[in-house]
Amino acid sequence: MFSSFGLRTILKSSVGVLRESSALYPAVSVRPWSCCASDLLSGPAVSKGVFAVPPPVRHYARVAKKKKTGPESQLSDLPPTMVKMEYASVPLLCYLCPQKEKLQLKKEQLIAKVQRDENDRNSVEVQVAVLTARIRNYQEHLQKHHKDKANKRRMLMAIDRRKKLLKNLRLVRFDTFERVCEQLGITYTFPPEYYRRATRRWLAKKEFCIKVFKALQKQKAEQKMKQQLSNTETKEAKAPEAQT
Repeated sequence: MFSSFGLRTILKSSVGVLRESSALYPAVSVRPWSCCASDLLSGPAVSKGVFAVPPPVRHYARVAKKKKTGPESQLSDLPPTMVKMEYASVPLLCYLCPQKEKLQLKKEQLIAKVQRDENDRNSVEVQVAVLTARIRNYQEHLQKHHKDKANKRRMLMAIDRRKKLLKNLRLVRFDTFERVCEQLGITYTFPPEYYRRATRRWLAKKEFCIKVFKALQKQKAEQKMKQQLSNTETKEAKAPEAQT
């Protein structure tokens, strides 16, 4: 009973306020508790003492984020014919075949490119092929897990081992060295003739030595200029004596 009576009084008071506002501002005609769809979309003019419905908030759809695609894996080009019998019937190799078996298949694929004959399993070329597959696998792993220090250390050790093998192969058989680098896609860079670790002390010493060298060169140039001036002066002094 009380709630219905209170609701009636609130409705009567709101209607009275709207009538007073329409009397004060006859140009703006507002009906109580009514608004059309065009008013909602366009947003009616708001003036002092006039009841108006605020414009609706429009929520636009967000643009879908593109997934970052990393570099293509070296294991993506393995043919299905190299897979074992339990995986040969699957059209997509990467779903069922384990990573270890795929890496072994990649090693066999690289070995077949550089081996001397079918029974060759321990030559320098085969060792370089196995190390290359292992290094590339480490590189792909470290692109996803860049804080894996143990595998980074193993990768650097494998790179050093391959570098020594390629250096020896280049000195002994250069034709085989070129063929191995071409087949495996390896870019061989020559090591520096002299290497020293750049510490702060060594850099400061090097900078100081350069300053000393420049100061000595400047001092020698000044002495040379003075000597040339003294020579010209002595020649000018001897010239009139010779004429007399």
